[in-house]
Amino acid sequence: MARIAGVNLPTNKRVVIALRYIYGIGPAKAREICTKVGIAEPKRVNQLSDAEVLQIREIIDRDYQVEGDLRREIAMNIKRLMDLGCYRGLRHRKGLPVRGQRTHTNARTRKGKARPIAGKKIAARK
Repeated sequence: MARIAGVNLPTNKRVVIALRYIYGIGPAKAREICTKVGIAEPKRVNQLSDAEVLQIREIIDRDYQVEGDLRREIAMNIKRLMDLGCYRGLRHRKGLPVRGQRTHTNARTRKGKARPIAGKKIAARK
């Protein structure tokens, strides 16, 4: 089992897919890493040599910001917005959508489970 950036990569998946398990690496970056190391597209993680795993690890450490460092930077950016008190920071504080989505309906992912309002009953239909 290959362990890169503190993440165990699944052994039976292709390298391009397995690299996506690392936070901060998506399809494009995974493909880019594979071309830098010289790994063929269909190659699987369990077929990698120790030297190739080491090369992948070195490239990720040198060229990309992943996992803990990336999460910390994103959290600091959000905290900065909240401290500034700008519109986006206020939306983060209130737990509402930040990027202009509607909130009259939908937005349940961001707002959480719907809470009933006391005294408001829907009229019975005939």
